[in-house]
Amino acid sequence: MTPEAVIDTLKTLVEPDKVRVDAESLNTWGKDWTKHFEPAPLAIVFPKTVEQVQAIVRFANEQKLALVPSGGRTGLSAAAVAANGEIVVSFDYMNQISDFNAFDRTVVCQPGVITAQLQQFAEEQGLYYPVDFASAGSSQIGGNIGTNAGGIKVIRYGMTRNWVAGLKVVTGTGELLELNKDLIKNATGYDMRQLFIGAEGTLGFVVEATMRLDRAPKNLTAMVLGTPDFDSIMPVLHAFQDKLDLTAFEFFSDKAMAKIMGRGDVPAPFATDCPFYALLEFEAISDDIANDALATFEHCVEQGWVLDGVMSQSDQQLQNLWKLREFISETISHWTPYKNDISVTVGKVPAFLHEIDAIVGEHYPDFEIVWFGHIGDGNLHLNILKPDNLSKDEFFEKCATVNKWVFEVVEKYNGSISAEHGVGMTKRDYLTYSRSPAEIAVMKSIKAVFDPNGIMNPGKIFA
Repeated sequence: MTPEAVIDTLKTLVEPDKVRVDAESLNTWGKDWTKHFEPAPLAIVFPKTVEQVQAIVRFANEQKLALVPSGGRTGLSAAAVAANGEIVVSFDYMNQISDFNAFDRTVVCQPGVITAQLQQFAEEQGLYYPVDFASAGSSQIGGNIGTNAGGIKVIRYGMTRNWVAGLKVVTGTGELLELNKDLIKNATGYDMRQLFIGAEGTLGFVVEATMRLDRAPKNLTAMVLGTPDFDSIMPVLHAFQDKLDLTAFEFFSDKAMAKIMGRGDVPAPFATDCPFYALLEFEAISDDIANDALATFEHCVEQGWVLDGVMSQSDQQLQNLWKLREFISETISHWTPYKNDISVTVGKVPAFLHEIDAIVGEHYPDFEIVWFGHIGDGNLHLNILKPDNLSKDEFFEKCATVNKWVFEVVEKYNGSISAEHGVGMTKRDYLTYSRSPAEIAVMKSIKAVFDPNGIMNPGKIFA
């Protein structure tokens, strides 16, 4: 079938104006935040119903046409990039929230629901959707499920998979499956819902998700603490965890802080310059808890783990302290950063970071390194900033060399080459550092069951 015939057929499967082939649309919906690959899709199609998704998949399956799912396009692993003439299936028009159940604290979402949209809905019901990150204003629930998104609250609330009660998915043959039916307890064999969470659309497309909500936190309070070195951050974490139930524990380096301060729209937390910073959050639901936080801060200062610190006294101060962490990715994007999203168990973090930092510093002393991440759950973001004198291609080529050394250390510590950004195409060739050949073979076998013709987001996770 010719490309023109494919496009004509797609227009019969959805509303004719919901198929786009103009250059601007192909470029916009053919990529995510990754800058490694040029988008080159055949067409963008916008279904509005589950039946239309099924029709698209069945047609693609018959014609052996590759499909790439597109959500908020905020991914950082090229899992939503169509670089080889694929048909992009965008869920922008499947964006409704329905069937709120106050008793079960669940709500049904179409895949195109924006994360912040669900958070706002939960707030209006006096509840809380805790999966949160800097891209919450544009990321979509379907994409969050596809990558098992984490974010800044994992230490307390876990990853996206913890909040998925049930799924409806369209497999690579166009079959509609209803998985788990929103049950809390269901001991009836394989939980296929969990297979689709984190599968990056390689098994099928999520077309509906029942999401769990939680009680709303009370009087969230944040502290930003400056430390004399990275090794001091871990005892600070332990000290506060012994006294408080933390909702977040983040860290960032002085270089990250300098980039944020350079923006000029966030006030400095305090005057003292520190090599590293920790941001922690908790519910100050009583004076006793607030006093425990201050006493723990004083203890950390006495031990030499903390040089200075501040605690929010209002919602505005809380928001300003969080901006110090949440604005980092957007701010450093100007330098075309090469990102690595890696993790180890929490206790191994200090030694792990020192080894990685030494490798990059030794081989590329002129590269500026910006560290930040969700240290409370062992997730570090290594960002190498592109020097002005290197082209993007030259820079990425040098970083690919760094990757091998970095991932050898990840393997040594039994860590993950991708803690929360997924594998996509950027980490595909490095999967063996975190997964054994036997595991990869089983994963490919699972894909073959749900997607026998290999049309669902091919080339992602593994070749």
